[in-house]
Amino acid sequence: MSPPRQIRVIVGEDQAFVREGIVHVLTDGGFDVVGTTADADDLVRMASAYGPDVVVADIQMPPGHADDGLQAVLAIRAAQPGVGVLVLSQFLEDSYVFDLVADGAQGVGYMLKEKVGNLDMFTDAVRRVADGGSALDPDVVARLVGRKQKANLIDSLTPREREVLTLIAEGRSNAGIAHELVVTVAAVERHVTSIFDKFGLHQTPDQHRRVLAVLKYLKA
Repeated sequence: MSPPRQIRVIVGEDQAFVREGIVHVLTDGGFDVVGTTADADDLVRMASAYGPDVVVADIQMPPGHADDGLQAVLAIRAAQPGVGVLVLSQFLEDSYVFDLVADGAQGVGYMLKEKVGNLDMFTDAVRRVADGGSALDPDVVARLVGRKQKANLIDSLTPREREVLTLIAEGRSNAGIAHELVVTVAAVERHVTSIFDKFGLHQTPDQHRRVLAVLKYLKA
């Protein structure tokens, strides 16, 4: 049996101490860090040259020190749709999340920088986006869900279905949701099917439907 492929990662972070810490965590986690940079423009060039599986980038980077990192990963996704991206943010900004998932949540992650110290959460998020899944920070999901909403599709969900959808939005698998809620996988599958039915998501691959459900949830 051949060994599992190493996930190739490029890291964009302008703070040298933070950048080296991320590289250390990824290397120890079995990832292949093929490049690092402190500049958003260089990040785009590096992604084009190296063809990574995942780009991990801070939102605020030189040269503009605004949302240059976010704009860089959006440019990378436009040119290389198969590249997963995980953006790190010092602060929770709703607009950043919506910009990031505007064209789909597959292979997309958003995490608050303070969570990078949670090594399991961080490396799991990198793996998820490498595999085409989503990895949204639980605090980000909670913030978006907590906003006052008008009557919409979300109102048709039961409280348990909302819990399940929240965990889907975080990128959890059915087994992971079952463990979190202390229920059977079969029970989770029934809730997921009900969510898909209520959202009118039919006749598409299951992973794609999960992404569409997340988008409907966050944009509701």
